[in-house]
Amino acid sequence: MTDNKTLDVPTLYIVPTPIGNLGDITQRALDVLSSVDVIAAEDTRHTGRLLSHFNIQTKTFALHDHNEQHKAQALVDKLLSGLSIALVSDAGTPLISDPGYHLVTQCRQAGVKVTPLPGACAVITALSASGLPSDRFSFEGFFPAKSKGRKDKLMEIAQVERTCIFYESPHRITDSLQDMLEILGPEREVVLARELTKTFETIQGMPLGELIEWVEADTNRKRGEMVLLVHGQREKKAEALPEEALRTLGILTKELPLKRAAAATAEIYNLKKNALYKWGLENLD
Repeated sequence: MTDNKTLDVPTLYIVPTPIGNLGDITQRALDVLSSVDVIAAEDTRHTGRLLSHFNIQTKTFALHDHNEQHKAQALVDKLLSGLSIALVSDAGTPLISDPGYHLVTQCRQAGVKVTPLPGACAVITALSASGLPSDRFSFEGFFPAKSKGRKDKLMEIAQVERTCIFYESPHRITDSLQDMLEILGPEREVVLARELTKTFETIQGMPLGELIEWVEADTNRKRGEMVLLVHGQREKKAEALPEEALRTLGILTKELPLKRAAAATAEIYNLKKNALYKWGLENLD
């Protein structure tokens, strides 16, 4: 990467860092971290160990949940003065359940260039190996800390058909799984991905009732950084229409418009007229 002093436009770089395996950092991320003027870090001590490992000397600036709202402007001012800054969190992609939202928002409002780098993210890493549908999914962040909040959130997603993804901490995993069991039932498929990219990486998926037993069978399965992926509500198959009702519908459509024939048949057999009407459109000339 070009040395920062030759950069034409001061830039805020969003730089993902490894979620476990240091080998997952990209060469581009290393180049940026080496070249910017300042690294805004969620925990400067944690980031310091990463920088030391790669022999990067760039100075750091603490930016975390407790100070971001009033420190973000100081970083924007540095950018407006001509400096370039890299934003990192403790692990993974910044802003994904990590600090950075206020800083990025203020940078964009101030006209500061924001450049995101692709890289490690526990949500996508877990989803790619889960075996759950990935064409539609939503990341729901961390579960609420209290049982009522968790149950309210679970009620909210109980009927959705997309895969829902949550982060959870080791000390709450048992309680969260029990709340999931109460709201979603024992047959809902759930995947627990823990310690991703690390030595004891585990990705286990099974019906929720069985998964709880599996977790409880070994205390090691309650340790580490965790991602929970919930299979969406499976689409319910429409009930088959009685053959006798379909014969009646066919007879009535010889004398009546389909809509009226479907309504009459629905009344005779206590069925839904929309289902009969749809069948008629697809099967009757």
